[in-house]
Amino acid sequence: MNSSILDKSIQDFILNYSNPLSKLAFEGSPFLKVTNRELIQQIESRRKIETKLPTWYKNKFIFYPPKINIEQTSSEHTARYKASLISGETLADITGGFGVDTYYFSKEVNAVDHFELNNELSRIAKHNFNILGNKNIHCFSKNGMNTVLKKKYDVVYADPSRRNDKKGKVYLLEDCEPNILKHIPQLLEKSNVLMLKTSPMLDISAGLKELRSVFQIHIVAVNNEVKELIWLLSKDAALQPDVYTINIKNSSSEKFRFQWNTQSETLYDIPLKYLYEPNAAILKSGAFGLLSREFKVKKLQKHSHLYTSNTLQEFPGRRFLITNVIPYTKSSIRQTIGFKKANITTRNFPESVASLRKRWKFNDGGDDYLFFTTLENQKKIVIVCSKVT
Repeated sequence: MNSSILDKSIQDFILNYSNPLSKLAFEGSPFLKVTNRELIQQIESRRKIETKLPTWYKNKFIFYPPKINIEQTSSEHTARYKASLISGETLADITGGFGVDTYYFSKEVNAVDHFELNNELSRIAKHNFNILGNKNIHCFSKNGMNTVLKKKYDVVYADPSRRNDKKGKVYLLEDCEPNILKHIPQLLEKSNVLMLKTSPMLDISAGLKELRSVFQIHIVAVNNEVKELIWLLSKDAALQPDVYTINIKNSSSEKFRFQWNTQSETLYDIPLKYLYEPNAAILKSGAFGLLSREFKVKKLQKHSHLYTSNTLQEFPGRRFLITNVIPYTKSSIRQTIGFKKANITTRNFPESVASLRKRWKFNDGGDDYLFFTTLENQKKIVIVCSKVT
């Protein structure tokens, strides 16, 4: 960590540089104390966090690590949500990294220990915590797992690295570093709650089978893209954990809660007046049968995951007014659909969106929505809709 980067003139250069980075690489550094490679790292990483980490982006004298560390860190949206789930006096973040999760944990817990094996990254995090005014975070450049196994915390948090030695991405818990599975019994002895963040690609049933002591699962999506799975574990966890889904949007959030393995009768119908598409967190949860009961809607088909009703209902996802339902045939589409620009979605349909666009020459965008799907009688249809806000 080159402290010269924090000089005011150099910080002003980093904050105000707007040219392509290739230009800086070609021209070289205008400062004697800082190389152009160091400048490029700061500018490149800062640009990557503009929307992901606005608190850091807006603050002068923040020091940035290489972009791979920025890519692996939580967003402020997801970090803030995780922090809302915990309480207590002490917390250990054993995979501290850039420290975004740690920063938000420190707003809920009196004393937070940030462990990061990479000495450079640990120093960067410590500097940034000081700049941001966090006084209750203690940074340690050492193995957090070894430390927490010797000390008691209210909460232990881990976000194992999902990259292998060849820098490839991995998704199975046993392939992550550190391998939390090997230490779960000891960790549960040394904490009241173990919070684990995993890849959104991890299968929930497989995760439950491996982790076992789970009492809550949180499926966290941001703007309809699942970003994280959060697992809360304790020694006395119930047999059937509670599952929470949240889709964090710009001005609101869609939340849903249910108990794992809860069964409910699903009602089916043809498209009525309104159409509903569950958000990505709901789709990940697999709670398709519960939506009919909870939101008074009916499903179009077992595998289509689209719902309908005659009256407009609150729903954790997108809502549409159905303007037409037509058979999926060449003549029906050509005779009925008069526009050439539409937002296309497929659910339980044999063709891809790209294939449909090419076949029917639809451009992307506009105010019209087309859902290509299959009904209970196996008939393929196109539902023409307009979005309901």
